[in-house]
Amino acid sequence: MNLQQLRYVVATAEHRTMTDAARSLYIAQPALSRAIRDLERELGMTLFARSGRGVVVTAQGRRVVKLAREALGAVHEIEGLSNHAGTTDAELRIAATPSLEPGLAGRLLPAYAADHPGVRVHIVRCDGRDGVVSAIRDQRADLGLTDLPVPTDLITHPLERQEIVLISPPGLELPNPVPMGKLNGMRLALPARGSLRRRELDAMFGKFAVTPVVVLETDERNGWLNAVRAGQASLLWYRGMAEQAGRAGLVVRSLEPAVRRIIAVVHARRRLPLIAQDFLATAEKGTAA
Repeated sequence: MNLQQLRYVVATAEHRTMTDAARSLYIAQPALSRAIRDLERELGMTLFARSGRGVVVTAQGRRVVKLAREALGAVHEIEGLSNHAGTTDAELRIAATPSLEPGLAGRLLPAYAADHPGVRVHIVRCDGRDGVVSAIRDQRADLGLTDLPVPTDLITHPLERQEIVLISPPGLELPNPVPMGKLNGMRLALPARGSLRRRELDAMFGKFAVTPVVVLETDERNGWLNAVRAGQASLLWYRGMAEQAGRAGLVVRSLEPAVRRIIAVVHARRRLPLIAQDFLATAEKGTAA
């Protein structure tokens, strides 16, 4: 038995399908299935029962998953203590989405670095909220910065509400703020159909009874901005992207009524390394101020 196998067990228990667990671990699904089978043979017990397209954790498996989480948490804490003791080698890993990274780098990191000059902060760039969640679960990041909601296996520390704005090419005759009704028939670049982001936006459209014209469906953020730059569509996204959009000559407008999302620092349900605890304290103090 090794730590990698324990990570596989925890990921499989959290995702409830071998396919999704393998994707979160960046390995092939057959390799994950073999590793789980090998561990079950080694332990002489069945950890997961197959159920349709997914798996169900057995009674014995639940005990193993609990102990695996505790073991991985202990290893992570030991690593954190080691990092905290050696200032030149200390590294804090923070997962963030591209739209929230500017706020992280511009506000939170300078305040943290002022009090912790010996800690190197590595930003793990993630493609959306799901990417941040996976980075935390896979222990590729100590903390994550994302919008809510996130799965209940993560702990959240809300920091602020960030506004969703309309980013458009120049020349569109629109008021500021833009009434929601104006989105009806508007040409928009949207996230891929079926994605969490798209479902949230579709729910907003349904709430206000508007039907935009979908010009582009993709989860590639550069694709969205390129479509707006080319004058093909407008884009709904966080005000955190406004600076980047403004540099590109695009126009940023608020919506009426205003739509905001809660931005939070998130982490796994385990004791954080001391350097991560310090960052969280800095972030919460900055919010209170």
